[in-house]
Amino acid sequence: MRNILSFLKTLGQEFSKDKVPLLGAAQAYYYLLSLIPMLILILSILPYLNLDPNQAMVTISNVMPEELASVFEDQIVSILTEQRGGLLTIGILGTIWSASTGMNAFIQASNLAYNVKDKRPFLKVRLLSIGLTFGMIFALIIALVLPIFGDVIISYVHSIVNLPSETEMLFQVLRWTVSLIIIAGILTSLYHFAPNLKLPFKTAIPGALFATIAWLVTSYGFSIYVNNFGNFSETYGSLGGVVILMIWFFLIGIILVIGAEINAILYRRKTTNVTSKTA
Repeated sequence: MRNILSFLKTLGQEFSKDKVPLLGAAQAYYYLLSLIPMLILILSILPYLNLDPNQAMVTISNVMPEELASVFEDQIVSILTEQRGGLLTIGILGTIWSASTGMNAFIQASNLAYNVKDKRPFLKVRLLSIGLTFGMIFALIIALVLPIFGDVIISYVHSIVNLPSETEMLFQVLRWTVSLIIIAGILTSLYHFAPNLKLPFKTAIPGALFATIAWLVTSYGFSIYVNNFGNFSETYGSLGGVVILMIWFFLIGIILVIGAEINAILYRRKTTNVTSKTA
């Protein structure tokens, strides 16, 4: 119990010293800029899956704030029903550039958490941020397709092949399990490669597990709050959905940085213990 309290105290100190909310806000800004090209990228792929737009919108509204879903409803229905190869190219290029800038902000935050300076060449850091961006895009696609569109996909498969109820239930469990494993794996890679340190891969796991669980719990809890208690539309009018989105990105940014801080604290404690034993 004493170790846990000591760890939480240290985490609180690092949270304040490294100005985690400021780092989360910086990431939120860049993630918001990358949202439109990322949506174009993801949604320009979906028409080729022959998904029902109405059923897709109902499913999206069940897992994200209703006001936020309504902001993108027209665009989602339009892109779902029209195959646009040109949008796919624009989405890829736009997403890579804008989202990699946000990932670059996360790399800087990770170095700050480990108290190291990034002396890597600019081109190397930029290529790293682009590579990590691809990983995050893949994780987001999995998080979107499996949990959000899982019911739609299962219904589509069921319309072609008559699935036994046991098989359908297995798919329901697997879509969440696979989604969580992939997201946790991507975040582990993120925490492993971002800092300017040679770290064992396993040292990135604690922060990745925290970020994965906190991401899902925060998103679910924030969705419940917005749908039931937050009257953003009355305060901000048509900008309510954008405000909700910005707050959500801000929370996700803070969660990602806290994950890096957790890994950094555990790494420093481990290296300190090893040094004291060998001294």
